Amino acid sequence: MQKGVVRKRRTSPPSEYARQLMAKQELRREYNLKERQFKRYVKEVLGRRLGKDTSELLMEQLERRLDNAVFRMGLAETRSQARQMVGHGHIVVNGKIMDIPSHTVEEGDTVSIHPSSKQNILFKNAMLRIKKYNPPAWIELDREQGSAKIIRFPQVQDLSLNVDIPLVFEFYSR
Repeated sequence: MQKGVVRKRRTSPPSEYARQLMAKQELRREYNLKERQFKRYVKEVLGRRLGKDTSELLMEQLERRLDNAVFRMGLAETRSQARQMVGHGHIVVNGKIMDIPSHTVEEGDTVSIHPSSKQNILFKNAMLRIKKYNPPAWIELDREQGSAKIIRFPQVQDLSLNVDIPLVFEFYSR
């Protein structure tokens, strides 16, 4: 082969396994979860269908995580930042400090910034940011207090994901 000549590789469409793996990895990365945590959510949903669509149940579980709720409130710019805020004890759920990012928020829960954390520059900036922020329909945001009430469980139509969720279940059902 001549020097400097680049050969084009033929690309075939990804296999079914590759499509399933890519869907799983994309959703797992979106919610900033380790493999073990993500697999636990999928297995839990498969075990308790309750007549609902498994895709809806999985998305509901992932959206109801406390770190995701903080992200959806607009307090954090990324889910990683939200996870760190929760882990460092800056977030209060129903008046109690909650430092577990995977804590599941329920309907009627109030999520807010710890009073002593409001003086932190990170939260001062977040308070400015949420003035213009539009939260999802399942969160009622109090922009002045930096708190939110979970008014209902999140639904698939509230989300804008480009992941084929049934592929995730196919991946784990092998």
